[in-house]
Amino acid sequence: MRAAARHSAAGALLLALTTAPSGAPTAAAPGTPGAAERQGAATAAQRAAADGISFGRCPRAEELPGAIRCGTVRVPLDYARPDGEQIELAVARVRATHRDPDNSKHKVPRQGALVYNPGGPGASGLYFPLIGMVPEWKRIGAAYDLVGYAPRGVAPSAPLSCVDPKHFFKGPRPAPVQPSESFKRERVAEAGAYARGCAEREGEALRHYHSLNNARDLEVLRAALGEERLTFMGASYGTYLGAVYAELYPAQVRRMVFDAVVNPDPEQIWYRNNLDQSAAFEDRWTDFKEWIAEHDAVYGLGGTAREVQRSYERASTRLSAEPAGGTVGPAQLQGTFLRAGYYDDYWPARAQALSAYLKGDPQPLVELAGPQPATAAEAENAHAVYTAVECNDAPWPADFAVWDRDNTRLARRAPFETWDNVWTNLPCAFWQAPRQRPLDVRTGPGELPPTLILAAEDDAATPYEGALELQGRLSGSVLVTERDTGTHGIAGGPNACVNGHLEAYLLEGRLPAWDATCAPRPAPKP
Repeated sequence: MRAAARHSAAGALLLALTTAPSGAPTAAAPGTPGAAERQGAATAAQRAAADGISFGRCPRAEELPGAIRCGTVRVPLDYARPDGEQIELAVARVRATHRDPDNSKHKVPRQGALVYNPGGPGASGLYFPLIGMVPEWKRIGAAYDLVGYAPRGVAPSAPLSCVDPKHFFKGPRPAPVQPSESFKRERVAEAGAYARGCAEREGEALRHYHSLNNARDLEVLRAALGEERLTFMGASYGTYLGAVYAELYPAQVRRMVFDAVVNPDPEQIWYRNNLDQSAAFEDRWTDFKEWIAEHDAVYGLGGTAREVQRSYERASTRLSAEPAGGTVGPAQLQGTFLRAGYYDDYWPARAQALSAYLKGDPQPLVELAGPQPATAAEAENAHAVYTAVECNDAPWPADFAVWDRDNTRLARRAPFETWDNVWTNLPCAFWQAPRQRPLDVRTGPGELPPTLILAAEDDAATPYEGALELQGRLSGSVLVTERDTGTHGIAGGPNACVNGHLEAYLLEGRLPAWDATCAPRPAPKP
């Protein structure tokens, strides 16, 4: 799955606000696959439960408000060696307010900690506790301590790096829908160099950054928080992390929310999921173009989706000849319009920027699509973690001919994201660390408490089929669908129907008797 803009609805809102546990699983028999790691995770969780987390003022570098308190939890770099090298995960928390937003005299009892992972892989959850300030989250924030953390590899939690951040942002680049053989050779060489850079900069440690260890880290965090069982919410990649945790530690789950679901089928992780994502983004791009066409009186980009496409292509051609502001070429244009595929809220600003550019004012487009040097280190770190986790998680085709064949065929019907997705993930073809085998996530009746799955019907980043697949694998799970919309992550957003199901589950443990649907959120206004 592509790393850029991989946030939940909660994450988008946040950006705007710029003792051994009882019931612990027994160790696997010595000699069985993963036995050492399972025993190491149990040891680490016992230590974390005894040590807890000392929360205090957050480091100034994190730029978090005083209401949020920060701490760290130690986890083994390698769970097969729990007494070996340790790394520290940064954790942020806001205590439950206990205040009923509808009746200030009514005190709400605390239900424990709600731990959140915003996805990526490579995204940080340290800002998640701020979500309690948003009206749609106040009831949940009254009952739960809101806990976010930076997963392993994500700064400041033993941050990974594959290239010098000064060289991370590339200059204006082409984005050919039908790349030439010479262009492909150039990008293949670049992918190989990036994979080598990861191995050289991180060495032996690189192999330990993967989803299985992320799930073990989550178990240690649960113990460190003093929670007998985990209440967890994951968005995007966070749903896959939650699914892996549920497979490893079903008895440790209290409640789980999966929002914008990654398809957990082992055969999909991760190569085929990316193919499906590229196909889905073509439909989402069409939705965006049709919305622009409906508002042709505002933007003047064309009264049909085909006319809007021609306006976009005209801009891309012009940027190829002369990059806007010296920094925005066709690839940067494609990247910023791809991000609009994640959130409807992004549509008006991007349509306006394209309109202004074609009318002679490049500044709005430069502001949206141009590189921001101040964010280079953060962006490079996020991309390094994304690459390491996905490349480590599963086998990938090692022969570019396979990628070329599959994506040449796909690009004929889905040209918008296909090749860009290839270049993002191609380092996995040259990866030098050992690969994991994805877990076959499945829980039978009674093995796992009932869980809540949320999905937008037209989500392109994590296509809807992933939600159906996860529901079929987690016995007792219930699916709530937001119809006819494609925003990536719907929890705590503007849809009161979705939020009602979320609150009923987290606050009362109550799920619909059967799968439910919610009417779409309103379309964005131009």
